[in-house]
Amino acid sequence: MKKESVINTKKAIVAALFFGAVSFGYAQTENSAAETVATTQVQGTQQNPAIEALKKQIETNPNDTDAIVKLATAYQDAKDWNNALLTWKKMSTLLPDWAPSYYSQAYVYQTMKDDANAKTAYEKYIAAVKPEEVEANKKNLAYAHFFVAYKLQETDKELAKQQIAKSLVYDATNEEAVKLSTFLNQ
Repeated sequence: MKKESVINTKKAIVAALFFGAVSFGYAQTENSAAETVATTQVQGTQQNPAIEALKKQIETNPNDTDAIVKLATAYQDAKDWNNALLTWKKMSTLLPDWAPSYYSQAYVYQTMKDDANAKTAYEKYIAAVKPEEVEANKKNLAYAHFFVAYKLQETDKELAKQQIAKSLVYDATNEEAVKLSTFLNQ
């Protein structure tokens, strides 16, 4: 894949994920409702012609990273979180130093209410962002550090303070991060 194509794909994924950022207010659902939704999601993705075409394209060329990113995004659009996660993981296996795949995994884990794995994936994202990519990733880095700080606040307050400070370096206007910083520094 051409470098320009990777960069454009990275920018598109990062922008799409950031603007579709998730909040911390999760609704509680019963297992039967979750199972119904999961069944509906799988049925919807199996009948999605775009997903089927991308799957065939990847069968033909398993290393087609453009198609893999498009498939993962299509699964996310269809709210098929399990397949989205598997596809993002495949992407991070093919391009282990491509930070957006970890951010995308974190987003999916967070959407699935798996905060422990979301935190781990955000930490991998933070570590994978190269110095020359920091400027283009400031908003996502701010959110990733915020999420990690939020999850650490009860178990490691000092590390949480460090994470929230980094978040505010990247985005000092994030009201939730400012509130968390104030709370942690009381």
